[in-house]
Amino acid sequence: MHTPLCHHARGEPTELAARAVAVGIPEIGFSEHNPMIRNDWDHWHMEIENLELYLEKIHQAQEDHPQLVIKYGLEVDYIPGHEAWICELADRYPWDYFIGSVHYISDSFDIDNPEKIDLWKERGPYDVWLAYLEKLTQAAASGLFQVIGHADLCKKFCFYPEQDVMPLFCRFLETARDHEVAIEINTAGLRKDCREMYPSSNILGLAADLDVLLTFGSDAHAPEEVGMDFEAAIRLAKSVGYRETCRFTKRQREMVSLP
Repeated sequence: MHTPLCHHARGEPTELAARAVAVGIPEIGFSEHNPMIRNDWDHWHMEIENLELYLEKIHQAQEDHPQLVIKYGLEVDYIPGHEAWICELADRYPWDYFIGSVHYISDSFDIDNPEKIDLWKERGPYDVWLAYLEKLTQAAASGLFQVIGHADLCKKFCFYPEQDVMPLFCRFLETARDHEVAIEINTAGLRKDCREMYPSSNILGLAADLDVLLTFGSDAHAPEEVGMDFEAAIRLAKSVGYRETCRFTKRQREMVSLP
């Protein structure tokens, strides 16, 4: 869940928490886009000087909604060569979890940015998917994250390769399993051009077959998106064989039966 500190979301943490209470969600976690190694990296990450403010806002949400369990997290971009920066962020606070995500397949190409559509056309879908999944697999193997976010984000704009990419996803999922890193069902994909949850049902089915850990996220950027489509997400998880999800406290995993 995101806040105005990333410059493309609305609703303060206490407002998102109020929405969670209203829709009957017992536990939530905030996962703002991490501060990058430089504030001028792009215009959609939280600046480093706002990190303490972010923590304060989450604490305020906890005070305002004591009946709700609220966790501290970050969605952290995995960029090879920036691992030391991620470790530095991890040391700044006893976070409950880090969601590792890949947006950038090069320092200048964030594949889900609508301003970069022309780069998709220049490189071609398979090249982009290949580069994306290579970095996603590296993120899963890095030991830096508890969860890998929106595993097939590369489908967002419906640029689909003609080649079979399932072997690439299989390698990623095997890596996630071997390193005990969860993937998420992220319902935000239903609100994007692809009109499909991340990941697709065939990828999720493979994840279930491989015993990959699972968690759930709405990737909310506004209060009304908190927990959106979770009932459908739970049905999807059960349909491919999942019976448990995981939660995290101070980076320690707890398994919970699906409702």
